[in-house]
Amino acid sequence: RLAPVLASCALAMSGKNTRIIALFDVDGTLTEPRKVVSPETIEYLKSLREKICIGVVGGSDLTKQKEQLGDSPNLFDYCFSENGLLAYKDGQKIGETSIVSHLGEDNLKRIINWALRYIADLDIPVKRGTFVEFRQGMLNLSPIGRNCSRQERNDFEKFDLEHRIRQTMVAKMKEEFADLSLTYSIGGQISFDLFPTGWDKTFCLRYLPEADFDEIHFFGDKTFEGGNDYEIYTSQRTKGHSIEDADPMTTLKKLAKLFGIEAPEKLTPAGAH
Repeated sequence: RLAPVLASCALAMSGKNTRIIALFDVDGTLTEPRKVVSPETIEYLKSLREKICIGVVGGSDLTKQKEQLGDSPNLFDYCFSENGLLAYKDGQKIGETSIVSHLGEDNLKRIINWALRYIADLDIPVKRGTFVEFRQGMLNLSPIGRNCSRQERNDFEKFDLEHRIRQTMVAKMKEEFADLSLTYSIGGQISFDLFPTGWDKTFCLRYLPEADFDEIHFFGDKTFEGGNDYEIYTSQRTKGHSIEDADPMTTLKKLAKLFGIEAPEKLTPAGAH
């Protein structure tokens, strides 16, 4: 009985409810896809952090996350890159996990070789470079290649919506690698992730013990089945909030309703900051 009393005393003194955390996806939630966060969003997050815990969970590696958010390990109470396979709390690393030790080199080569052969035979309007990107806890596969320009990225997204290039490739890989217990997650505009089942964004929840949190709010845009926010959005441990228009302002308006911190009137357009 003493613990709740001490917790309520600590809350009264600090004004911050550390038993509630808001977790955010990056692209289409805190930023426009692959763009830099607005200064207004940063200021809003700082104000929110004074009231509750905040965390970020993205699929990209920490370098890419920092390109968009700045010093994310110190901006958030909890910072998870690659779905939480690299985990920080209060700016200090608290966990790291690797796909290499889990799958083994032979299985990794099997997957990469198959994917490169498949992409080589794909008939799509444009191909560039970096079709397979190896990350700490996943492979990111891109039929057009991650080196494409922003316009080529936008064009491929439209082409993919019509011709289902990524969905078809995922379906064939599920057949080919049925023995490996892998999960495939289509996110962003040009690629999809492949990782051991259970290594989706719910992986980060192991660093948020149930005994420590009364509410875990998750905000993300790819919350549909097959999207890379789906598993954590539908988890029994979270209260899911879908940013269906992939607009960071929508995220801030939802936060304003939930936590009473007024959202800014507008956000500085990406590219202007």
